[in-house]
Amino acid sequence: MSDTPPDHLSTNPKSPHFDMDVLQRGIGIRFKGRERKDVEEYCISEGWIRVAAGKTRDRKGNPLTIKLTGEVEAWYENPAEGAEEKPVDTE
Repeated sequence: MSDTPPDHLSTNPKSPHFDMDVLQRGIGIRFKGRERKDVEEYCISEGWIRVAAGKTRDRKGNPLTIKLTGEVEAWYENPAEGAEEKPVDTE
């Protein structure tokens, strides 16, 4: 597995961009310079994220989302399984 997160990822299991292995590893998202924890879906190349619009739900019970555009950065929060962590020099 690569150290680069996917360009497009969704937390909705019905989405074609859903990937459980990547989500279990943990993804951090920074949008417009601010770290976000409420992201439902993102696309780095197109520069957008989707976040829930309050507690509102659609007729199928899924949260309604708002698409926000801006600079998106993504990273893995946990190292890959079997990968050794690099020691940090304290000099």
